[in-house]
Amino acid sequence: MNLVGFRNGTLDPLREFEDLQEEINRLFDMTKVPEPRGIFERSFSPAMDVVENPDSFQVMCDLPGIEIQDIEISISGNVLTLKGEKRRGQKAGDPDSFREDTREGMFQRTIQLPLAVDAGKVEAVLKNGVLTIDLPKREELKPRQISVKAS
Repeated sequence: MNLVGFRNGTLDPLREFEDLQEEINRLFDMTKVPEPRGIFERSFSPAMDVVENPDSFQVMCDLPGIEIQDIEISISGNVLTLKGEKRRGQKAGDPDSFREDTREGMFQRTIQLPLAVDAGKVEAVLKNGVLTIDLPKREELKPRQISVKAS
């Protein structure tokens, strides 16, 4: 095991510190945006919250700057799929841009709900950059109060 690095055949005890410094510089280099690596990693993936109510599920998804015509929602059984595209008004790398933090491009989020929903009664509203999807539970899955009679 080498504890001290060699460079060009000579002993260089500071080599490990230089390598560490290069790694730290690469880690904090804010000028480079990492590219997606895997098939499911996307450059833009919106935040999503799912809340279960007694009669329905409610999905809230942050979609600032996305137009309603660029959103597609589909339901198959108990799987909800949200697809869309975020577009920017100006081109990336525009000389007038001082800093570019926002992402653009296609996105897709798929979540599996614990119970099947009534797809015919689903409602979606986009307001102030938040998409709210109301997914009513099927009638047979809703909790019911059963009264007990004395005989």
